[in-house]
Amino acid sequence: MPTGRLNMRRIRDVLRLKFGQGLSERQIAASLDLGKGSVGGYVRRAQQAGLVWPLPDGLDDDGLELLLFPAAPSVPNPDRPVPDWAKMDQELRRPGVTRMLLWEEYRAAHPDGFAYTWFCTHFEAWKGRVRPTMRQTHVGGEKVFVDFAGDTIDVTDPTTGEVHAMKLFVAAMGASNFIYAEVVATEGLEDWILAHVRMFAFLGGVPKAVVPDNLKSAVFKADRFDPGLNRSYAEMAAHYGTAILPARPYKPRDKAKVEAAVQGAQRWILARLRHRRFFSLADLNAAIRRLLDELNMRVMRGYGASRADLFATLDRPQLQPLPPHPYEFARWKRARVA
Repeated sequence: MPTGRLNMRRIRDVLRLKFGQGLSERQIAASLDLGKGSVGGYVRRAQQAGLVWPLPDGLDDDGLELLLFPAAPSVPNPDRPVPDWAKMDQELRRPGVTRMLLWEEYRAAHPDGFAYTWFCTHFEAWKGRVRPTMRQTHVGGEKVFVDFAGDTIDVTDPTTGEVHAMKLFVAAMGASNFIYAEVVATEGLEDWILAHVRMFAFLGGVPKAVVPDNLKSAVFKADRFDPGLNRSYAEMAAHYGTAILPARPYKPRDKAKVEAAVQGAQRWILARLRHRRFFSLADLNAAIRRLLDELNMRVMRGYGASRADLFATLDRPQLQPLPPHPYEFARWKRARVA
């Protein structure tokens, strides 16, 4: 969480020690119990404002604040347009694209445009309004996030009338938020891995990494640096040429993409099917696929494009090709001679 701005009295102390006493920023930070970066930031603002010590007579706290923290410039004419932040955010998901590059392109098109600091500050403010808790930037084709939803949906056995609760497997691409969903009978290893196989076929390629939660079908030893992967799961990843990067335990933001996708799938798919009865897994998945296509084709507010559009431009071109044959499930077990 960023540090709040100091009051003007404390900032005056920083300026007095720097310009009046000649102390280093490290010494000032230690003396005033501040971060060295914070001290450096206030000193740079004072230098940019042309301030020296002692401060000019009659400069009250309000005047000092205006000099150090001037209001963001308005846009006086069409020669200084505000960038299209949604487009900038989309471009940042392309490999190798940086904020500096986007700002240079913006200034090349508008030589009298805003400075780099203004560009970055207002882009962060836009992200805070559109995605107030997300601080990660995902590159196209880099990661797919996978998990099971907490809610289930029932399938009725047509012969016995017995009702079975099916598990909803959900995946989300990092850059485009493109969603894949299907139901499986259990959260067991075989259903878990075969859901991945069908997910890769649906995507038409393989991301560089798969980010699962620490469920037992994927990880038998949760560890931040050296997680223990299930052997069959690791072999499946090797077959597709991808890496398994489990989310850190108790770090929900590591898998925020799939958490949002799970919520979207529960509201858009499961909620719409709650009054229908299904007598086979195939029929249920066929109904889910139709709703899934609708969900991916919906235009997202703040982006002006659908998940499918973003997937086609950002993620799909960067995916690795599928292997000639899909992975065939194998279960490994340590046996002992009788």
